[in-house]
Formats: sequence, C-alpha cells, structure tokens
Amino acid sequence: MTVIGIFGPTASGKSRVAETVAAAVGGELVSADAMQVYEGLPILTNQSPARLVGIWPLSKEASVGEYAPLAQAAIDEILAGGRTPVVVGGAGLYFRAALARLELPPPPAPGVRERWTAFYDRDPAAAHARLAELDPAAASAVHANDKRRVVRALELAEAGESLTGDELWRFEPRRPTLIVGLDPPQEELERRIVERTHAMFEAGVQAEVRRALEAPISQTARKTLGLDEVAELPREQAIEAIVVRTRRYAAYQRKWMRRIPGLVIVDSADDVVALARARERVSRR
Repeated sequence: MTVIGIFGPTASGKSRVAETVAAAVGGELVSADAMQVYEGLPILTNQSPARLVGIWPLSKEASVGEYAPLAQAAIDEILAGGRTPVVVGGAGLYFRAALARLELPPPPAPGVRERWTAFYDRDPAAAHARLAELDPAAASAVHANDKRRVVRALELAEAGESLTGDELWRFEPRRPTLIVGLDPPQEELERRIVERTHAMFEAGVQAEVRRALEAPISQTARKTLGLDEVAELPREQAIEAIVVRTRRYAAYQRKWMRRIPGLVIVDSADDVVALARARERVSRR
C-alpha cells in the first residue's frame, strides 16, 4: 500500500482534505506538526483527530528526534493493519521525519545554544558574519534575519558539522509514498488566515492560553505561533499581530513545499484520491 503525504501552508485546508482522503481510501491520519504534539492548546494549534496529536505535556522540550520514531512506528502499524497512512502537516522537518529516515546532526552541548542566541540578539549582522567565517556554505544558504537557523548553523559549525538547506529533501521515503501539496491562490489563503484567526478567538483561545501559562511550559512550546500575542495583547491587536505572523509563516511553508522532490500540486481531496488509486493500480501490475 502507498503512504499519502499531504503538505501545505497553514490555512490551506490540508487537514480537511486529509480527513476526506482518509475516509475515501480507508486510511488513518498521522500528524506531522511540530506544535500539535502538545496537549493543552487545541484551539491555538488547530488540532484535528490524528495520531501524534496532543501526546506530550506543554512542559516537555519536544524534538524531531523523539517524534521521528513515533511517526514511523505509527505509519508501519497502520500499514500492517491494511490501511493507508495519511501523513499531514506543514512543519517541513517533521513531515520529512515521518516519511524518511532522518539523519539528525548532534544536539548542542549545554549552554551553547544560549550563548549563540545571546550573540545573535546583540548583533544579528555580526552573528551572520561569524557564520560566514565558520561555514561559508551555510551562511550563503541562511538569511541573516532568520535567527533560528543562524543560531543552529553556528552551533553546528562549532561542533564541526554544517547546516545546508539543500540536503534536507535529498531522501528516499521509507515506504512507497505519494506526496501532494495544497497551494491555494494568495488572496484565498489570506482570507482563510484572517477567518481562522477570528474563529480562534470566538472559540475561546484567550482562556485556553491563560490556562496553559498557569503551568510550566517548555521553550519549544513557547514558540507556538500566537501564544505570546494572545497572552500579552488586547484582542484586536492580538488578532492583527497573529494574522501578520501567520502570513509570514505561510510564505515560508510555500518555499518549503517547492523544495520537496516529487510533490504534486492538487486542488482537492478528489485529486489526491485519484492519484492514490492510480498509483495502486500501477503497483499491482
């Protein structure tokens, strides 16, 4: 059987499409989202019924290294049961980790990330210049304004490793896999982002965030898009700020999507089902 991977920017409708596809092909959803792994923020992270959703407390420092074997085991179990795994996500690294064996560089030694982060915060241009000295290839691939990747590249360079963006999608899926992407028109995506942000507040996201912040919360969970805005800003200002951040994140995801080899852009769940069934017919010949 073929694994189906569905990727797309936030608010592209990938969760709805994935649910429809799973129902049509006798499948089961596997989430490949870096923040949906947390319990406690179902509204803010737009959680849907899937494996690996809400599996860790907000106090846990999540990592793709821990997620990968769980996702791969879930896929294998679904296949063994005669069903089709439908992997859905917009977090590129988690999506890749679910579908292929992921060779991760070593984690930073204690204190290293904090040191490079402080260096970047003092002077981003100097941090990027330092990266150019230590790893010119990584510096050319990472924008100076991308704090997370500059810091990570500096960590790796110090450890004798290298962060190179082009290597991320050089992989062979563990199982036969159909990878599709959703890429709605920009104006449609903008409309959905605004509507979804307003819907979160109508659903009670402010109370959800207040409850979440009453307990310990990890640094990785703190990165959840919209968490700080909801916690710190009046409602209308928070909505505006979240829309801006979500728009930027969606643009980043679209760039990711263009780098995935073999990905087919689709418009609907029907397109995915037709492609999956055609792939199955070919595999049986």
